Amino acid sequence: MATTRTANAHWEGSLMQGSGQVSLDSSGLGKYDVTWASRAEDKPNGRTSPEELIAAAHSTCYSMALSHGLAQAGTPPQTVDTKADVTFQPGEGITGIHLTVRATVPGLDADGFAAAAQNAKENCPVSKALAGTTITLDAALV
Repeated sequence: MATTRTANAHWEGSLMQGSGQVSLDSSGLGKYDVTWASRAEDKPNGRTSPEELIAAAHSTCYSMALSHGLAQAGTPPQTVDTKADVTFQPGEGITGIHLTVRATVPGLDADGFAAAAQNAKENCPVSKALAGTTITLDAALV
């Protein structure tokens, strides 16, 4: 059965001087402030950006896909920790995503983990949705 999740964005003013909020409507978890500065400068000052939201979605989806793949192969993980770094270049857009994953997987060697990690990168739904972006991976067992 398909599911649909909803978020809404409200923006006021020009790109550079304006501001807005994004709300996570399906979960009701809240509203988050956004500005051009929070997107294009190093210090977001308590505000988020589309890239941070993409990083949250990608790191979560990837962790879930890797966990599922490992369990299906008979080596369920104890832990999977994934960081997604989404790089945004003003005037160019999103220029890349780097996934860093560290996992504890009893009974699995480094080569087996590397193969599972690569498969998850290629097949998690968010990776597929972002296929037009270069996605790199650093995966290791801990």
